[in-house]
Amino acid sequence: MKTAPRVISNPAILGGKLVVKGTRISVEFILELMTSGMTVSEIIKEYPQLTAADIKAAFNQDIATAIT
Repeated sequence: MKTAPRVISNPAILGGKLVVKGTRISVEFILELMTSGMTVSEIIKEYPQLTAADIKAAFNQDIATAIT
């Protein structure tokens, strides 16, 4: 599976789920936060290790996965 440079999958991290590189925050979790109504700014405030680019990469990865 092709992933965005900011998104990785490693069997040693969260059982291989897609995560933001350098964190243990999964793409799935970020999307759940967004679905619950959190804005990008709110997510970054709550999880300062993330950047807007990380959140965009997670969102784009989800779209790419859905298309393939």
